[in-house]
Formats: sequence, structure tokens, C-alpha cells
Amino acid sequence: MYISLREQIADAIVEILQSIDDPKCVLVTREPFEVEKLAITQFPALLIQMTSEDRQTITMGMGGQGRRQGVITYNIRGFVRGTDLDKRRNELTTAIETALDTDRYLGLAEHGVTDSQLTRVEIVNRLPPLAELSLTFIVNYNYLRGQA
Repeated sequence: MYISLREQIADAIVEILQSIDDPKCVLVTREPFEVEKLAITQFPALLIQMTSEDRQTITMGMGGQGRRQGVITYNIRGFVRGTDLDKRRNELTTAIETALDTDRYLGLAEHGVTDSQLTRVEIVNRLPPLAELSLTFIVNYNYLRGQA
């Protein structure tokens, strides 16, 4: 069964973030959830969603099989609960960045991923005992037209 590069990238991000040990991310998903309904034991929680994709042609080929490059933007929303919320948010941000920087090709260099990086960190205002952060993560890749 063929799995698109776009899907492989999303799966790789989830797998990498599930491997974080400190703080251990209990819930890591691409499916939206209501954070207020999570059990205390489900924190920290991460929601990973693709927000946009830009593409451009870099070479022309016979029969429309030219090479293209793309940049996919993901939003990683992190949720923590408890006390010392600013400290917990900072620890989670550092853990996410460290995990994603371990392999900037996301294990997919042979499939066309050329780089990835965390480009923005935003704090989302919430009332305690919850805290939220929003991270922008971009993935650069190239592919043969019709294979992304």
C-alpha cells in the first residue's frame, strides 16, 4: 500500500514526539480533542496538525514528471496542567525542540525531506490549572510530481 510522503512526515512527527521521556508526553495525536475533558493523567498532551503547504516546480520533466519542492507547516499545540505552569510550558517546549532537532530529516531523507525546524513558539492564554503553547514546525521536502 502506497503511503504519501505527506502522511509519512506527519507519522514521523508523532512518533518522535511520543518518544519524549522528560516530560513524558502522555497523549500525542493528530485528532482534535477537548482539552478540558482530558483526565489529569493525560497531561502533557500534544495535538499535531498540518496548517498549510506551499509548493513550487524546480525542474520540468517528460510527461509532467518534473521535480517539485514543498514546505509543510505544522502546528503543534502543547497542553500542561498543574502548578508552575510557565516552568512546565518551558520544559515541554525544550523537550519538543530537542526531540525534533535530533534528526532534522525526520528519518525520511531518502524519501525527500531536506530539512525541518521549529520556527515559532507562542504562549496561548488559559486559566490555571491549564497552560497551552503553540509551536510552528516547518518541513522542507522535494518529490517527483505525482508522488507526494
